[in-house]
Amino acid sequence: MRRTNHRQKRVFLFTQYKLVMIISIFLSGFFAMFILIGVLTSLDPNYRVSSNTVKKWTTNINEVHFLSLMMMENRMFKEALPEDKPPIDIWKVVFELGTNVRMHDVRSLLGRELPGFEMYDRQILIAGEGTDYTNLTMESTPPLDIVLEEREATTPEEKEDKGPVKEEQKQTTGNRNIVFLYNTHNRESFLPYLPNTNDPNDAFHNKVNITNVSDQLAKDLKQFGIGAEVDHTDIGSILNDKGWDYSADSYTASKEVVEAALTKNKDLNYVFDLHRDSVRKDITTIKLGEKSYAKIMFVIGGDNPNYERNYALAKALHEQLEKKYAGLSRGVEKYGGAGRNGVYNQDVSNNALTIEFGGVDNTMEELYNTSEVFAEIFSEYYWDAQKVSGSN
Repeated sequence: MRRTNHRQKRVFLFTQYKLVMIISIFLSGFFAMFILIGVLTSLDPNYRVSSNTVKKWTTNINEVHFLSLMMMENRMFKEALPEDKPPIDIWKVVFELGTNVRMHDVRSLLGRELPGFEMYDRQILIAGEGTDYTNLTMESTPPLDIVLEEREATTPEEKEDKGPVKEEQKQTTGNRNIVFLYNTHNRESFLPYLPNTNDPNDAFHNKVNITNVSDQLAKDLKQFGIGAEVDHTDIGSILNDKGWDYSADSYTASKEVVEAALTKNKDLNYVFDLHRDSVRKDITTIKLGEKSYAKIMFVIGGDNPNYERNYALAKALHEQLEKKYAGLSRGVEKYGGAGRNGVYNQDVSNNALTIEFGGVDNTMEELYNTSEVFAEIFSEYYWDAQKVSGSN
């Protein structure tokens, strides 16, 4: 008996209206794609989606997430997963990406709800002795007219000049300056020299300020055979002349100074922006032996795409400080995010650092003691690096 082959046939009927709709949708989508590409490529570079922007979007995604996604296509990636970390929970990832709330970090939620709590939304890369989220760096950002206000100041004590480079210092950069020292907030001053105020937000002066520390550091570096150039540009005056904001535009103004210096002198390989912190003396001071020192802290711009390279330098200096002067370094923090500069001119060089030298209550004697120590530690790092690279 022959089995009847019942094969269903489907017939698609296209009316003239449906055909016109399909063609119209296709053409509309086709031209919309070209229009969108044209708009994106004609935007000002500041508004385009850059690699840095993509990096910000993916900052909160753990590397385990990427490995787990790749593992879906190639099981070999499972071998790269840390033993103590399971594959991703897809729903958790979707929730974090959709809400920007990290389940493992309550600060990501509270920082948006509690006034002032966003100051704790930072990352401590290395915690020095006594450093936690309650005593990280604090920046004074008063209106520009407060920064530029004329104030009475006493003359700070001077450090004894040690004269020419020590004879035992055989290594030297000669006439080459390889360190560039500058101060974005060049008028940041110290309360012990301002007799008419005890408010950190008023601690600014046009002569007695953080630039004195930069000058001393250049002298101390020279004692260890390292040439340094100090910039004395008054960033406050530039902001005033251009009508710029102190908080928002200081680094824009100082970056022009740094880039000009690096263009003029190709020997400059290390760029240090010295600041003073606004936290009080119990956090920024330490006594080692018979001397009192101003503590230092390294601040890394988290929005700099290559911040890891700058961090490597800060980490090396912190570790060497810990070996010889334990407790002098407060550690290394990463600072960035919405509403902050986040780069701090550290994109001009892989060896660019922002360094907080002491705080608003420190004396020049304490700051100069630290300057000498930092010069010693940096010189050891620098000359060791030269031996490895075979440079002079």
